[in-house]
Amino acid sequence: MQIPPDLKLGFWDFAQANPQALAVVEHDGAEVLAGDLLAGCNQLVHALRAQGLAKGDCVAFVLPNSAPVLELFMAAAQAGWFITPINSHLAVGEMAYILEDCGAKAVFGSARYAERLLPAVERSGVGLERCFSVGASIPGFTDFAELKAGHSSERPSDRAAGSPMTYTSGTTGRPKGVRRAVFDAAPEAVSTQQALFLSLFGMLPGSQHVHLNVAPLYHTAVINFASNHLHLGHTVVLMDKWTPQGMLARIERYRVTTTHMVPTMFVRLLKMAPDERLGFDCSSVSHMIHGAAPCPVDVKQRMLEWWGESVYEYYAASEGGGTLVTPQQWLEKPGTVGPPWPISELQIRNDEGELVPAGEPGTVWIAMGDHKFKYHGDEAKTQEAWRDRFFTVGDAGYLDDEGWLYLCDRKADMIISGGVNIYPAEIEGVLLQHDQVMDAAVFGIPDEDWGECVHAVLQLREGVGDAEASVRSFCADQLARYKQPKSYDVMDELPRDPNGKLYKRRLRDPFWAGKDSAI
Repeated sequence: MQIPPDLKLGFWDFAQANPQALAVVEHDGAEVLAGDLLAGCNQLVHALRAQGLAKGDCVAFVLPNSAPVLELFMAAAQAGWFITPINSHLAVGEMAYILEDCGAKAVFGSARYAERLLPAVERSGVGLERCFSVGASIPGFTDFAELKAGHSSERPSDRAAGSPMTYTSGTTGRPKGVRRAVFDAAPEAVSTQQALFLSLFGMLPGSQHVHLNVAPLYHTAVINFASNHLHLGHTVVLMDKWTPQGMLARIERYRVTTTHMVPTMFVRLLKMAPDERLGFDCSSVSHMIHGAAPCPVDVKQRMLEWWGESVYEYYAASEGGGTLVTPQQWLEKPGTVGPPWPISELQIRNDEGELVPAGEPGTVWIAMGDHKFKYHGDEAKTQEAWRDRFFTVGDAGYLDDEGWLYLCDRKADMIISGGVNIYPAEIEGVLLQHDQVMDAAVFGIPDEDWGECVHAVLQLREGVGDAEASVRSFCADQLARYKQPKSYDVMDELPRDPNGKLYKRRLRDPFWAGKDSAI
């Protein structure tokens, strides 16, 4: 790929050359120019260095989607700092653990979360002298604007590339920070290399795009996509809380070309009344990218029918990746998440670590050239994740004869009933096709005869009463008998975070209290 020599890549160079370019649209419609975002991130570097922060230190934040998050991210990325986003839904103890574990030297918070953040800061031992409130004030915190006041907006000296240190979801045990080394390389060199990830989807340097940010910026992929678009000079439109109507309205208003979604959002969009969702002009969309969870084939097909050949899919994790499949490729091989990236390799291994043949499910292992990471403070987990050059995050899947990956589910979510492996994602995909089901979660619960049996928790569409008989009949037509849920519960709403991630353990754990799970 040939990059025009006069093209300014990397947010700092682009913003310096194009200060009047629209960088960010806040959730309330307020606009932030590239030059203003650049000035703010430069001031932050000068201000925090004056507070004693040095290369290799970590800053953390608990903030809603807003321009200051991106300002902070770009500051860390040119000062050689680690930056740790903290999920705003965590409890006090969970926040305190991450603040202490990451070694945060500065904390940025919103009054929206002060009720949990304040005791978390106190419990973690982070001093209030380096705690800063963004927006409304927090007792004991210094105001964000006051921190920057009087500091230069000029480019700082001694710049070095920083790195995110995001925390895994903690499927088992405490979450762990995924830590990569910070570099002595120029920030522009590292950020440009990272931003060229978008070229895998056909979004090339010099192209014009508007990226809609629909999920919380504390998620790894979400902050990476937003920052990569800024590095290529694109506009980022922020949502504070995702709703189907809010998303479609912004696509129409800002002529959005690209976004990053999860399959749950597709389901919610498709459950809208046809005349409502088709009443929005979505003709601008060109690269609607999704990942994070297996997407039911029927859902993907319906999205392609609606948005045309603009729905791209990839497979990756906070630790790395991955695969990518274009809309055209997916239509040829429905259900695949694609072949590996040019820099990646894939293997499927059984529990004994042996390679398995094409078509046989096992654990997905990935290699990315010289890419390395470690779990901060957990050498045992780091060693467990790596085997030779390959690492795993515990996903299950299989390769076809051409080496294209098909995901089954998270291995930790797999149900073993009577010695047979059952993948909940497949069953959830069937349940979501039922016209009375808005959301579904499937997991194993204890069974004296089979070890585990399949249980489903449903969220029904508004106004629907008892749908169990209809759902059972539907599943009997779509699934083998051993995959059909043996029991059902109904909830008003399933426990998901704003990015669509299902907290399945909250549903499953009560069934296993006092018992040994087969998983």
